[in-house]
Amino acid sequence: MTSGAAARVNASDMPNPREAVEAAIGANRRHDDPSIWISLRTDTDLREEAARLAAEGPRGRPLWGSVFAVKDNIDVAGLPTTASCPAYAYRPEKTAPCVARLVAAGAILMGKTNLDQFATGLVGTRSPYGVPRNVFSPAHVPGGSSSGSGVAVAAGIVRFALGTDTAGSGRVPAAFGQIVGFKPTQGIIPTDCIVPACRSLDVVSVFAPSVDEALVLARIAADPEACLMRAALPPVWRLGVADIAGLCTDAVADAYARACALAPAKQEVDIAPLLEIGRLLYEGPWVAERTEAFRALLESAPDLIHPTTRAILREGYKRSVLDAFRAFHLLAEVRAHLVQLFTEIDAFLLPTTPFCPTLAEDEADPFGPNARLGTFTNFVNLCGLAAIAVPAGIGADGLPIGVTVIGPARSEPRLVPIADLLHRQLCGSFGMARMPLAPSAPPDALASEEVTLFCVGAHMAGLACNSGLLRLGARFLADARTKPRYRLFDLGARPGLLRDDGGAAIAGELWALPKAALGTLLATLAPPLGLGTVQLESGLAIGFLVESAGLRNAPEITRFGGWRAYLAGK
Repeated sequence: MTSGAAARVNASDMPNPREAVEAAIGANRRHDDPSIWISLRTDTDLREEAARLAAEGPRGRPLWGSVFAVKDNIDVAGLPTTASCPAYAYRPEKTAPCVARLVAAGAILMGKTNLDQFATGLVGTRSPYGVPRNVFSPAHVPGGSSSGSGVAVAAGIVRFALGTDTAGSGRVPAAFGQIVGFKPTQGIIPTDCIVPACRSLDVVSVFAPSVDEALVLARIAADPEACLMRAALPPVWRLGVADIAGLCTDAVADAYARACALAPAKQEVDIAPLLEIGRLLYEGPWVAERTEAFRALLESAPDLIHPTTRAILREGYKRSVLDAFRAFHLLAEVRAHLVQLFTEIDAFLLPTTPFCPTLAEDEADPFGPNARLGTFTNFVNLCGLAAIAVPAGIGADGLPIGVTVIGPARSEPRLVPIADLLHRQLCGSFGMARMPLAPSAPPDALASEEVTLFCVGAHMAGLACNSGLLRLGARFLADARTKPRYRLFDLGARPGLLRDDGGAAIAGELWALPKAALGTLLATLAPPLGLGTVQLESGLAIGFLVESAGLRNAPEITRFGGWRAYLAGK
């Protein structure tokens, strides 16, 4: 087994799907909260599927034996989609691609979960199917709109769940359940076959016990070329922090200060423009976008819509084109400001929520607490950002507190190690009982039907040949370096790595590649390049090597230590 960068997962280490299903059925029965579910598969169906998977064996499927749930605005063939509105319900013929990919990876769908109707809300109470119980305090809201998905994971019923996120729906329930809410950049996980809240902003999110696990799941659910990976944590990373005085409870402010203190370098960020953008989600043209999505039902049978949801949707009729252009211009200014900001910091940290309202507070004021919950979440999708919400501990009142690591579009590789570090430092062993399941290899582990491939040039992430590697089913594992026995040469569009005991250590990337794709990859290489064994600091891997006879007149660039450093210095 290659140490450090690629640990092999053996089938004998994985749980039997029968055990996983029995654990999920038992946990659901013991938790006894029917409001989590809108559609729950029968025990018989689950056991039959588990028996089939057990008979087949893992077959290289990374989620073999893992039980999961899906928010009921995401289509699953054979189960109704309600979006928490019985009058809107329909039976889809096609399963959403994000769900289909998880099932193809060996996961077992337990059922579809409750939500704020039409995914309009952050409290988790706007549903005719009841209110899922907050696992830390039955007197408090569970968070929404992905309430059932968040609670199902927090309660230990399922290993992971899918939600959606428009204004924070994939992050707020994570904070109130002491779990991870992974909200990738819009478009990385396709939103096909999903009931829209705001179609221009909606994102599929993942609830999981840890950051690494959420990354694995998002990678499987994502489009193949999304290239979700985990980058190395820089020795000194700079965190953007904010003055949140007066915006949060004392418990949240204290937890946020502890999280900020973990960064080796900090820079204060003015969040006033972000808060103004966030308010536009409920005051600007995006309200009309929500109205348009459900206008037919709103106009034909308004009494069949939840009263709070109906009041929100009717607000869309009051929005004007003038409102829209004002909002678009302001948003463009803030987005330009953020582009500059993220050249100065590696990530931005905020509390996930400023407080956790009680059910009584929400009942007394159906709009105020909900609006306050979005203080630090509303602007994220509007600005096209990525975010990972992680637990930050338990307050003196016994309520969980969360923080969110935020970065620019497609910055997940740099956010993951920061979010993971904060989670581990703030919560130790994650502060929750884990299911007796091991649904997947971690992001830096190798599946049984894969080989490690060391890339040193144009096949690395974001470079010219990387898309071809992705089409072969490759996935990023880790940054890596050779042993100090190699020299590097500039062959024009790509480098050549030559074995030489008098050479140096060369930086590159380690990728997992399906064994069946090796021949195809080799056929794409022209002399003097080929594939061979490369000695890494962490072990051995297949890598791109050059024949010495093909290096005539090629300039040596070993002193740069790697192809990226060479390109940056040209």
